[in-house]
Amino acid sequence: MTDLRRRMSEDMQLKNLSPRTQTSYLGAVARFARHFDESPEHLGPEQIREYQVHLVTEKKLGPSSINVTVCALRFLYNRTLGREWNFDRVLPHPKLPKKLPTIPSPDEVALFLNSVPSLPHHAILCTCYATGLRISEALNLRPADIDSRRQVIRVDQGKGGKDRYVMLSQNLLEVLRHYWRQGRPASEWLFPCPADPSRPISSSSVRAQCRLSVRASGLRKKITPHLLRQAFAGHLLESGTANVRTIQLLRGTAAWRPPPATCCRASMKSVFPRRRDSAFVSLTPVPSRAPPAKKRSSVAGWRRGWESNPRIKVLQTSALPLGYRAV
Repeated sequence: MTDLRRRMSEDMQLKNLSPRTQTSYLGAVARFARHFDESPEHLGPEQIREYQVHLVTEKKLGPSSINVTVCALRFLYNRTLGREWNFDRVLPHPKLPKKLPTIPSPDEVALFLNSVPSLPHHAILCTCYATGLRISEALNLRPADIDSRRQVIRVDQGKGGKDRYVMLSQNLLEVLRHYWRQGRPASEWLFPCPADPSRPISSSSVRAQCRLSVRASGLRKKITPHLLRQAFAGHLLESGTANVRTIQLLRGTAAWRPPPATCCRASMKSVFPRRRDSAFVSLTPVPSRAPPAKKRSSVAGWRRGWESNPRIKVLQTSALPLGYRAV
């Protein structure tokens, strides 16, 4: 291991990045160094631009894959090497396409889940759909995280190192109890690996089971564990069970912003109110006031004139419908 690689690894540990992120960053920097057969410490903006063009034109990588390389090189040159560059110009992030997934209907989800033959995989996929957990968060659950009395599930150190609680429905509780009575794994994990009970089931095994179950169900839509997480948000919003902010808290979304279409496919009845005529405020034209005879000099006089303006009063008393606030 070179000194630069060891220093970058130590910086990522100090930053408390996840092990998977550390592995991705080190691999991206290693491929960058092998392309020029030179240490990244001796390379500059021209070589970085040439490598980005190489990834786009010759490697034919997508924007998401290129973005991983950009983040890795930004961390190397900014954090580890301390270069004072304009990183927005030297290492710009590629524009990511905004795609809308085909979310299955509740009936299609039920047909898919009933086609899963394996009892542990069936319980895992039901957990992803009923709680909106990521596949990594569902696989890292422990029996002590299931609180049947309060009907909540504790997510311990989910994505981003955050703890949170998600709801536990009665149907999911019955599924987990049936799985526990049939299997009752002697492990600290709720879904242990059959070959090695000291670690949970791998996510690749769950995705492979998803592909087999889609074929068995006869569905033409692609269903993955992450798509079940998106269906959880979309079905909650369409049914009117929860609002946008509640869904964001349940899904573990950090920032307060309107969810993208990839997370919540809101129906028209959930976006717009039932009576559209009563939701809008009828704004009548207000005649403009004549200019004052003399200029107001005091701040108090200017404030009285601002508050007495009828146009301002209309804007203060009117309110947008809730659907517009949620979009």
